[in-house]
Amino acid sequence: MNGLVLEGGAMRGIFTAGVMDYLMERDVYFDGIAGVSAGACFGCNYKSHQIGRTIRYNKIYAKDKRYCSVSSFIKTGDLYGAKFCYHVLPFELDVFDREAYLSNPAKFYVTATDIKTGEPVYKRLDNMDRTDLEWIRASSSMPLVSNIVHLEGMSLLDGGITDSIPLRFMQKKGYDKNVVVLTKPEDYVKKENPAMPYIRMKYKKYPEFVRAMQERHIMYNKQKEYINREEDEGRAFVIAPPGPLPLGHICHDPDRMQQAYDIGYRRAEEVFEDLIDFLKKP
Repeated sequence: MNGLVLEGGAMRGIFTAGVMDYLMERDVYFDGIAGVSAGACFGCNYKSHQIGRTIRYNKIYAKDKRYCSVSSFIKTGDLYGAKFCYHVLPFELDVFDREAYLSNPAKFYVTATDIKTGEPVYKRLDNMDRTDLEWIRASSSMPLVSNIVHLEGMSLLDGGITDSIPLRFMQKKGYDKNVVVLTKPEDYVKKENPAMPYIRMKYKKYPEFVRAMQERHIMYNKQKEYINREEDEGRAFVIAPPGPLPLGHICHDPDRMQQAYDIGYRRAEEVFEDLIDFLKKP
């Protein structure tokens, strides 16, 4: 089975949107998709086959305080407004095509972090109802600037903390040939989080979560090494930005968003023939 693995990275996920749109335009499908954080938020549009939706609504609402702002953080505890992002936007403003999502047989998984155990939690989203959208919110809830999401007896935050690129998870599920979309260049090396003093203070009741945050850069760099080996062995195909993207975790500039999207779209175009060869190989 073929799988698609989508790294997070907040607004850097716009690069991923460009990659996905190019592949959807050329009718490239996968048996399963795993998204983390922004990879979950934007990746669900692959299963619903909504070409252009991610870049469209991000550009339209880039400067809307309900979407992402200090004002939202002060008022609600969420930098990215939970009500707006996961209720108003998908149900009213740029409607998510739930019918198309449900009719697509591909499985869609998201990763979150259980802050009590400091371990990743994986959830298959079969319904894309309000509960499933809460799972996407949990996967995308960055520490320090997001409220803890409580679901199924767990307390959850950003899945990227404990499994930034869930290639191993997909392989264990039986997806033996995976396309991995990164939001940082392939030579990127993660360093220890400089905000650790604040994280220790805010999450002192959750020592396993603090440990996971402390070791996140080690986990991430080991995952990248594993992905490189899998790529060398022909079991993974990596699509990554050729260099740093023109935006970071937060962006309110539609032009920069379009630039990042275009980089992803062009990158997918550049590697397309090699990607098809990879998918066709037995």
